[in-house]
Amino acid sequence: MPETKIKEDVKIASTKSVLREYWQATIMYPYLFGTAIFGVTVIQIARVLAPLYLSFFITTVSQSSPSPQNIPILLTPLLIYTLLEFIGWLGHRLEMWAGVVLGPKVMKDLTEKAFSCLMHHSYQFFISSFAGGLTRRASRYGNAYDRLYDSLVLSIYPSILFVVGILIVLSTRSIYLGLVLAAWVALFILMQWVVIRWQQPLRIARAEEDSNLTATIADSISNQSTVQLFSGNKHEENFVSAAAEKFRRALSRAWMSEWWAFGVLGLLAIGINFLMLWLGLQFWSQGIIAIGDFVLIQIYLFRLMERVWTLGHEFRNIFSSVADAAEMVYILELPHGVADKKGAGHLAVGRGEVWFDDVSFNFHKDTPVLHQFNLTVAGGERVALVGPSGAGKSTVTKLLLRLYDVPKGRVMIDGQDISKVTQDSLREAISFVPQEPILFHRTLMENIRYGRRDASDEEVVEAAQKAHCHEFISGLPLGYDTFVGERGIKLSGGERQRVAIARAILKNAPILVLDEATSSLDSESESYIQDALEILMEGKTVVVIAHRLSTIMKMDRIVVMEEGSIVAQGTHLQLVKERGLYQKLWSIQAGGFLGSAVGHEEPVSKPKAPPRKRKPKLAKRASEE
Repeated sequence: MPETKIKEDVKIASTKSVLREYWQATIMYPYLFGTAIFGVTVIQIARVLAPLYLSFFITTVSQSSPSPQNIPILLTPLLIYTLLEFIGWLGHRLEMWAGVVLGPKVMKDLTEKAFSCLMHHSYQFFISSFAGGLTRRASRYGNAYDRLYDSLVLSIYPSILFVVGILIVLSTRSIYLGLVLAAWVALFILMQWVVIRWQQPLRIARAEEDSNLTATIADSISNQSTVQLFSGNKHEENFVSAAAEKFRRALSRAWMSEWWAFGVLGLLAIGINFLMLWLGLQFWSQGIIAIGDFVLIQIYLFRLMERVWTLGHEFRNIFSSVADAAEMVYILELPHGVADKKGAGHLAVGRGEVWFDDVSFNFHKDTPVLHQFNLTVAGGERVALVGPSGAGKSTVTKLLLRLYDVPKGRVMIDGQDISKVTQDSLREAISFVPQEPILFHRTLMENIRYGRRDASDEEVVEAAQKAHCHEFISGLPLGYDTFVGERGIKLSGGERQRVAIARAILKNAPILVLDEATSSLDSESESYIQDALEILMEGKTVVVIAHRLSTIMKMDRIVVMEEGSIVAQGTHLQLVKERGLYQKLWSIQAGGFLGSAVGHEEPVSKPKAPPRKRKPKLAKRASEE
């Protein structure tokens, strides 16, 4: 049976980097953090001192005869014991309040920082990463802080205070009691550490087999139709069964290691309990300690056992939290592939002239995409880029949008180098309609308004009318308040495209980039959209990646690209008559229309625009889950 393992190449930051990031986020709220530390300290001081007075109370009771006159003497240690317990309760309330307020604040800040950092990374970064993986890392980054805070501040730190406190107190009774207990604590912690190191490979193996089993099941489920069409149910069941068996063996080995570890540590706990009480008995017989000190020793041991017993869990939790956060911290430390230069100015667009000046670009070493590419698009000119796949057409638009930086040459808009202006001002000046638009899982109103987020509802509806998507939106039960589903899945391809065009119309930027914006439309939808594109392109500088004949015919100039260079340019009629690469591409698309194309300027009739309608009233708002 072949083995399927799906892994993502994950890089992580150092533990020091993770702790530094978390410390910097925490210290932003010094009063809350200080209050939490103060509260924890008060709790441990109270828990160390309170048993002392309980011991004194029991010793006094054992040494006193039953008499009402002795009650005031006995009441004093009892009241002090109760007061210390109350002070510990107050410290716990204080620590909890500070943690409840501090934790969500820091987690919110960390989530915002992670999101902001991610969204400012380059286009190349996102196409090289799994969206689900990035989401998981950002989510883990905040959650890991909560677990790390609990382990360090609420467990490790108070445990250290408590251990130090009881060692000091017991040493005042007998130095031997303090030394024996200190040696046992050191041995127990060492054993915990050895066990953790011993179990780590088993935990890693369990996690890997768990991931493999999950990936195997997900792979089969996502290809369910293929499984059915090829009668592969039994094959997939065997495949999943093999992965499940590997996970079972790995899980059993990990759990069995826990069984052995708890057994050994339990013996150590029984041993120290007997040893401390035996030593106490010896010292009592010598008159060194009183009867109440047995209670003191037992209370300390019970609380100490509770502390050190959980240290192994806390250590594992710390390692796990740091590992979860390290993935995101690595991304935080990673320089942004495309970043604004220091002192970058605001792009001012007048004419909207676009100039590629001797641009060379490659995605991979020794594989050039553009080589000394020169192109000037005059303000208000409509230019179509055509050519075979891999010619560099999409790369031209990506460089214009500065999704990548240009290593050689310059891209200019109205004489301004786009690498020296802010990315936001550049992209505010350009409307981009992709071939496959992706929408937010929000309402249609919100998706269209994304083109200009301060637009009124009426302006959104007007843009939708011009893009001819108002027709299908009005037919929906919730109208513009309809949620479109993740990535717009509830709409057809043509409907998504028309929403994207409406968004571009609303944005009304001086430069327009279209990646064959009508490619997803059927003939009827295209007829509705052609005049919308005419309105959209009016008075703008337009760069179109063109494939469909109807789009090519509208352009002022056609630029033919091959292997990253311009091989021809001109009007449609000029290029067809040259009988070069364009004529070949045209003949493949036009087929029987080629003869008429040579003799006529418009071989394909322009679709008739639909009749203009009166501006309808805004669809009634409603909520949708």
